[in-house]
Amino acid sequence: MSIPVETFFLNPSNQGTLQARIQQMVAEGILSGRFRRGEKLPSTRKLATHLGVSRITVTLAYTELLANDYLTSRGRSGYFVSENAPEPPDFGPLAEREDKVDWDKALARRFSGEGPINMDRPADWASYRFPFIYGQADPKLFDHANWRLCAMQALGAKDFVSLTQDQFDTDDPELVTFIARHTLPRRGIVARPEEILITLGAQNALWLTTQLLAGPGHKVAVENPCYPALRALLRQSGSDIAHVQVDDNGIQPEEIPEGTRVIFTTPSHQCPTSSTLPRSRRDALLKRAAEIGALIVEDDYEFEMSFLEPPSPSLKSLDEDGRVIYVGSFSKSLFPGLRLGYLVGSAEFIREARALRASILRHPPGHIQRTTAYFLSLGHYDALVRRIGVALTERRRLVDEAVKEHGLTVAGRGAHGGSGLWMKAPEGVDTQDLAYRLRQDSVLIEPGAPFFARHDRPRNYYRLGYSSIHASRIDEGVARVAAALAQATQAR
Repeated sequence: MSIPVETFFLNPSNQGTLQARIQQMVAEGILSGRFRRGEKLPSTRKLATHLGVSRITVTLAYTELLANDYLTSRGRSGYFVSENAPEPPDFGPLAEREDKVDWDKALARRFSGEGPINMDRPADWASYRFPFIYGQADPKLFDHANWRLCAMQALGAKDFVSLTQDQFDTDDPELVTFIARHTLPRRGIVARPEEILITLGAQNALWLTTQLLAGPGHKVAVENPCYPALRALLRQSGSDIAHVQVDDNGIQPEEIPEGTRVIFTTPSHQCPTSSTLPRSRRDALLKRAAEIGALIVEDDYEFEMSFLEPPSPSLKSLDEDGRVIYVGSFSKSLFPGLRLGYLVGSAEFIREARALRASILRHPPGHIQRTTAYFLSLGHYDALVRRIGVALTERRRLVDEAVKEHGLTVAGRGAHGGSGLWMKAPEGVDTQDLAYRLRQDSVLIEPGAPFFARHDRPRNYYRLGYSSIHASRIDEGVARVAAALAQATQAR
């Protein structure tokens, strides 16, 4: 590795000749640990030009450092930090610094502490033998080769100008066109390009929506239980939150209170119970929203994962009043780290969402948008969804069999598919403690308490995701969960 010439600066406060000061500068870099053994130094010509000194001055400094074994010369290759150079001194643990800033006064607002958005998922979750976690992709199912080819195509000369220019607030036209012509029609949605906005995943889409539609004095309705990060966003907005209890068929429209201005719902796969809102309730929800003059934000995550039955029509496809704002995401069906989603709504709403997005991040990276557009348009995405559907169908069968065999209680299972089961432990069992104990046994589950509103938070629910666990380990993993539950029940 070469040391950039830009890291070399002569300290004007140092005494001595230019040669001595250059020698001291290099030696200090080695002694401080900034320059490491084996790293290549700039050539004498390049360093002399950078420092504005004669080349012979740098050469003499390097020669002196060679003699002291700080540097070594490798023929025509140049100068390198010697393998025998002095080690940086070990000063032991650094002294603790005292932060004298009163952050309670300095911070205008706080955003932490709104809930465990990452659900306490360990960073090394893939190293666990039984990772029953939700929302993570199985790398064995992903089409790395074709994604790489699409990325190379997106970075080619043909697309270079569109990728490197600042598009300000516009999106990749090829990606928008594919969403309008292929993705949305599968949900029964007809939308013009000016009614579509690309976002950094569903989370970003929900943030834009809450910023525009929620706020102090605004009553909003959310499902209970629901996606914890959405509840955190609404708390941050200062909205008056009404928690509407869900049952086996999802949100109950008649329970949505008067005065509600925005209704947030996950009708295809309710988060986290996986229940699907039947057609009669979808019609009732639209009717209730019209009666009270409310908008509906439809988070349609995982609609591609309807491998057991065809998906139900989206609320947006049934909307005749323009009151439904649709949130979609490629992060679940491609891979979570992609962070690419989209908003669909009336042109006036999308115009405001676009302006808000532009004030923060302008637009999602162009090369990511174009790579995704190629991956979609060349048919790789549909092939991937089919492959994932086959794999999840088999894993779902194995999970259902294991849960039944080991006597676990299912609180909610998606009739159309999905990638997780909503489970219920016996009364009195705290699944947060259960998850901690299981982690010691290389098993990961998701405690259910964070999904519920704080005033009504049962502790005995949990979720078993099966998108990232190998099929051969499902039965043993469920057996370990059952054994831990039996021990927890006996210990009550």
